[in-house]
Amino acid sequence: MGFDFDKWNDYFSKYSYVGKYTFTEKDSELYSQITSSVKKEISKFIYLNRWYNHVSSFENSSKDVDSPKSIENLNMSNGNEDLPQLLLNHLSINNSFDSLLFASSKGLDHQKVIGAVKSLLSNDEVISTKDETVTQYELTEEGKAIVAEGSHEYRVWQAIGESGISQSEIMKFPFGKLGQAKAMQNKWIAIDKSGGEVKLVRKVTNITEDTVKVQLETCINDPSKLSENVIKELKKRKLLVEVTTKKVIVSKGPSFTTQLVKYEADLTPELIQSGEWATKQFKKYNFDALGVLPKMGHLHPLLKVRSELRSIFLQMGFEEMDTSRWVESSFWNFDALFQPQQHPARDQHDTFFVGLPERSTKFPLEYLEKVKKVHAEGGYGSFGYKYDWKLDEAEKNIMRTHTTAVSARNLYKLAQNGFKPAKFFSIDRVFRNETLDATHLAEFYQVEGVVAEEDLSLASLMGVISTFFKNIGMENLKFKPAYNPYTEPSMEIFAYHGGLKKWVEIGNSGMFRPEMLRPMGLPENVNVAGFGLSLERPTMIKYGLSNIRDLFGPKVDLQMIYKNPICRFDKEYNFEMAGEKDVESVA
Repeated sequence: MGFDFDKWNDYFSKYSYVGKYTFTEKDSELYSQITSSVKKEISKFIYLNRWYNHVSSFENSSKDVDSPKSIENLNMSNGNEDLPQLLLNHLSINNSFDSLLFASSKGLDHQKVIGAVKSLLSNDEVISTKDETVTQYELTEEGKAIVAEGSHEYRVWQAIGESGISQSEIMKFPFGKLGQAKAMQNKWIAIDKSGGEVKLVRKVTNITEDTVKVQLETCINDPSKLSENVIKELKKRKLLVEVTTKKVIVSKGPSFTTQLVKYEADLTPELIQSGEWATKQFKKYNFDALGVLPKMGHLHPLLKVRSELRSIFLQMGFEEMDTSRWVESSFWNFDALFQPQQHPARDQHDTFFVGLPERSTKFPLEYLEKVKKVHAEGGYGSFGYKYDWKLDEAEKNIMRTHTTAVSARNLYKLAQNGFKPAKFFSIDRVFRNETLDATHLAEFYQVEGVVAEEDLSLASLMGVISTFFKNIGMENLKFKPAYNPYTEPSMEIFAYHGGLKKWVEIGNSGMFRPEMLRPMGLPENVNVAGFGLSLERPTMIKYGLSNIRDLFGPKVDLQMIYKNPICRFDKEYNFEMAGEKDVESVA
């Protein structure tokens, strides 16, 4: 039975083809049938011929980027709302297509095509996609200039001419310095000093090919013809850049159709009242979608680490001290700790002195006299410092330089109320008059632990310190003798750092001197041990920061505060495995 031209011509006369006709598998079969047998005869049938030419434009577009634009493009110009349907129409004829080639052939923005593909993916199994990455090379502005005018070395060779030119003249050209170096490397030119001045002359009389220009032209047309070394050299010279583009290969899904169902997003009161809800189809809930995060504040990394260290102290049975007194008298900050009034730390270059109120005058008088005596005359087995102790110096108000001033106040109260063994800790700010740099601030946090017990020994202190640091991931410790004005013996605390392959100082410790404890009224058999470290160092290691100004101050990135997780000193925090950059810069 022959092909029924009249039937199909009449059928296609009903459609205008501008966004109203949807292609199906039957259309594809009809197109193949005409192409294989009766293609030459359809020119007499206007509507059938129009349909065939329209389908041909789809077929050609997948093979030839420069093919004439089909009616599909007319629809695309109407707006993005037609694009998903047009992709389905295209897919009904071509079993798959490349999103990048499709966008290029139709003169469309690739991102809009990707957006349309994603909208189609919301319809279950209508289409399938496969992500791919394409690497292309683009010429930089300098590369484009070389294609237009020649390479730097070629232009230098041209400028030299047959008689040569002085080197200083060549250097006046923007391409002179690099061009001379490359031309000499190619052995196109030489330096001539025979005439008294430095002159550039040609070594070759003719250059048959400007290699760099040719390479860039090849890169535009077919970069696959260039070797990896050539590409690498052109990139090194910043003549071209590598551009990576993500694309998708779109194919028909198991439930492919060109007739998309419009799903309702919400069940509205209007749909319920009209009864339309019974015939409507609704979008499925996406339980994997992220909800809108609530607007809330976020703890600074320092406070996150502070909270974790506080928890560790409490678990070890320590009691937290009140550290709200940032302004402290020199008496409690220095004198009560048996630190002499002429000590360099009390100089204005190291300490912030307060102007208003300038002085404190309320001290326990009996205790004040004992402190004065032990400084000036000695006592409790000590010779003292043998100097004229002045109340005027002790009254000066300062910004506390360490939280040990808080410890001194608490130990005095402990002695006055009848001694009981105690363990105290504090984590708060202290202030030093220091020059700001990558590892130092004028204000920072000090972490301090104090243990007061009868017959407490240095070994006991080392045990407490080891337990504390073990809880924050530092198990391999070493102690080194040191000097502190108010502790004797004193020890620096070191932890072994696996990344640096060396020991790193992490804190300080010691047994408080009798000259500090006995004036307070503590019994002679009571010893007090203390240890301290900064809060900033473990925080910087924990969160991978190398500059303390990225952690504290006006240049802190708020996104860093938002993104960083809650601090947990578990197996993920391993001091021995921390990176070299993490510790060395804050050591």
